[in-house]
Amino acid sequence: MTLWIAIIYGIIQGITEFLPVSSSGHLVLLNSIFKVEGNFIIFSLLLHLATLFAVFFVLRKEIFYLFKNPFDKKAMNLYIATIPTIIIALCFIDFFESSFSGAILPTCFMITATLLFIVEIFKKTQYKRINKKSAIIMGIAQGIAILPGISRSGATIAAGLLCGGKRKEVSSFSFLMSIPIIFASMIYEIYSCITKGIPIFDTPVLPTIFAFLFAFFVGIICVKFMINMLHKVKLYYFSIYLVIISILSFYIISF
Repeated sequence: MTLWIAIIYGIIQGITEFLPVSSSGHLVLLNSIFKVEGNFIIFSLLLHLATLFAVFFVLRKEIFYLFKNPFDKKAMNLYIATIPTIIIALCFIDFFESSFSGAILPTCFMITATLLFIVEIFKKTQYKRINKKSAIIMGIAQGIAILPGISRSGATIAAGLLCGGKRKEVSSFSFLMSIPIIFASMIYEIYSCITKGIPIFDTPVLPTIFAFLFAFFVGIICVKFMINMLHKVKLYYFSIYLVIISILSFYIISF
C-alpha cells in the first residue's frame, strides 16, 4: 500500500463516516480494488478510531459534560442505545465478519438508499426529545449497521427522525453513539486476533499513519458539516448516490 493509496483510504473514511453512505462499505469497496496488506479489519477499525477522535474534537464540550455527569439523561440514553447494539453484534458476529468479504455489499448499499428515501416521506413533523424508546430503536439500527454498506449514521439518524427527533439533536446523538461501539469493536478484534494467533498491526506503518491522520482531519470537517447542514439537506439526495455506488460495487466485486 503506497502513501497515496493510504491517503485515499483516509479521505474516504473521513467523508463517509459522517455522511449517511456507509464508511465501512466504502472501505470494503476500496479494498476490493487496492487490497490492504495485512489485517484489513484492524486497519478499518483504526480509520474508524481516527474519525472517532474527530467526534471527540468537535463534540468535546458535550462529551466532557457527559463524563462529568454520567447519570445525566443523555448519558443514560447513550447506555440504553448501546445495549441492543452489543446484543446484535454478539448474536451475529460470525455473519458480520463474513460480510466484510463484500459479497452482500451492493444489497446493503441499496437498503441504505431505500431507508433514506423512506424516512423523508414518513418522518414525523411534531418533534420531541430523544427518550428511552427512541434510544433503543436507534441502538437496534446501529447494530444492524455493523454490516458494511448499511450506513451507521444513516440508519441511526433515520431511526431517530422516524421517532420524531429533531435533525440536529438526532445527528449529534448518533455521533455520540459511535464512541462506545468503536472502542468495543477495537477491543474485541484485538482480543480475537490474539486468541487466534493472527498478527494485529501488520499493515505498513507509515501508510497507516497517513491514512489515520487524513481520516481524522477530513472527519472534523465532515462531522461539523453534517451537524450544521442536516436540517437543510434532504436525505434522499444521498439515496441517489447510494443507488449508483450499489450498481458500481456489484460490477467491481463481481469482476
